[in-house]
Amino acid sequence: MFETLFTNWMSEMSKPLAIVAAEAETRTKPSNYPPVFAARMNGRLKRPLGDLFGLKNFGVNLTTLESGAVSALQHRHSRQDEFVYVIEGRITLVTSEGEIELTPGMCAGFPAAGVSHHLENRTNAPVMYLEIGDRTEGDEATYPEDDLIALREEGAWRFVHKDGTPY
Repeated sequence: MFETLFTNWMSEMSKPLAIVAAEAETRTKPSNYPPVFAARMNGRLKRPLGDLFGLKNFGVNLTTLESGAVSALQHRHSRQDEFVYVIEGRITLVTSEGEIELTPGMCAGFPAAGVSHHLENRTNAPVMYLEIGDRTEGDEATYPEDDLIALREEGAWRFVHKDGTPY
């Protein structure tokens, strides 16, 4: 019991108090999507900032999209709220209700069960933004344009076809 408590304490002690966000390591796995969809995330680099600090209830990523890249497949969450804040560049927010260009200093929020959405870099320059979302168990992400459903179970995503068969 003591060893477990000590190990957990030491692990938490190794977390930084502050960092330069743009110098954080990029996520080692470019996408959690099944391989048939993962390639569509080429040009997206995520720096998982929240994980570096041991955040458990919500995630924070510093994301860079190269020219022509997209943030994710068009999606909506059943339980998760999401928020983005543009730091650098111009990016197109594509939703089920229309499109809008976001510029530095602009932000957008997506309540659970709201509009489907994703971001597209339609410019010739990289775009950098913060994305923040909660990690609610039992969340389900639906993808109106793709044969995909994501289920959040035991802290991880499981992907199935719309008919429920696994990927």
